[in-house]
Amino acid sequence: MRLMASLYRTHRPKTLANLIGQDQVAATLRNAAASGRIGHAYLFSGPRGTGKTTTARILAKLLVCRKREEDAKFAAEGEACNDCDRCVAVDSGALLDVVEIDAASNRGIDEIRELRERIRAVPTQGPKKVYIIDEAHMLTTPAWNALLKTLEEPPAHGVIILATTDAEKLPATITSRTQRFSFRRPGKADLVAKLAGIAEAEGIQIDEDALELVAAASGGSFRDAESLLEQARGAGATITVTHLEQLFGRVSSTRVHALADAIAKNDAGAALTILNESEVAGASISDLAKQLVHYLRRATAITADASVAELYRDALTADELETLKGFSSSLTPERGIYLTRTFLEAYRELRTSPLESVPLEIAIVEATRELK
Repeated sequence: MRLMASLYRTHRPKTLANLIGQDQVAATLRNAAASGRIGHAYLFSGPRGTGKTTTARILAKLLVCRKREEDAKFAAEGEACNDCDRCVAVDSGALLDVVEIDAASNRGIDEIRELRERIRAVPTQGPKKVYIIDEAHMLTTPAWNALLKTLEEPPAHGVIILATTDAEKLPATITSRTQRFSFRRPGKADLVAKLAGIAEAEGIQIDEDALELVAAASGGSFRDAESLLEQARGAGATITVTHLEQLFGRVSSTRVHALADAIAKNDAGAALTILNESEVAGASISDLAKQLVHYLRRATAITADASVAELYRDALTADELETLKGFSSSLTPERGIYLTRTFLEAYRELRTSPLESVPLEIAIVEATRELK
């Protein structure tokens, strides 16, 4: 656990320029900071692990940065210096004027009343006092009512940053008084690039296709991807796909393509062999079926309109996208629809089947016994 936490902290972005996959958010905040147009309240929303809290800390840091306060030319760059005593204190969590509140465990009116009183006090260590409320959707209705007055009449030195994975649960009276930024899941290529940089810096030997598998297993979360890489670190001197399939129960994109290709060619023997090899390798059959459905539905969409392939550029690596486009050329729209429906139904069945692989085996035989 020590190594996992160390890896995450060591490689967490420290400037807006270092944010990966959130270019629009970073550019807008940098421009606002450079021009001095900082708001009093922000709402960062999006899936977990996409950098919301990290961005809130970076924003807080540049708001209190001593060099920005003393050097107008540097302030115009819209970034924190990361070297002054205040920046270092924010990074270590020691600056009293930057306070983080976990709303999952501090969600009541008493905590927000305390925030309301403290934020009005003059900052003791810098020009701003910043409150970051993480998991903001967990606050109670009375707590939101208590916070509303502060958002309506904020002190000049006060900034509140709300971070949440479920912005729809926030009252409209709150969101309307914030500057809202939506964080998106990073593309697979962004995740792979980030992981490759960490692996190189940490001296972790890992195959490129294994990096892609870690990225896929993370579900689009940088934090989860880094944790999984740390977990995989103990898999061997050089981390391979085979190691990771046994460790995570995840299936590589290469295996999914091979299975889809065998099915499309009506080669039941090859398809069933791949299924058996997946079981022996310890891969999750449910995950294999789910990825197969996604592969088939994307290929089917491309058969209808080749330009649709561009929609998947963020979710797939360049090689995976080219492979998918090549596979789609072997299908007709009708065949693609039939295969997608067949394996979607198999996926539904195997989730409740006491014999997990049986629904997928039957679907393979059914889909390959004759050209549909």
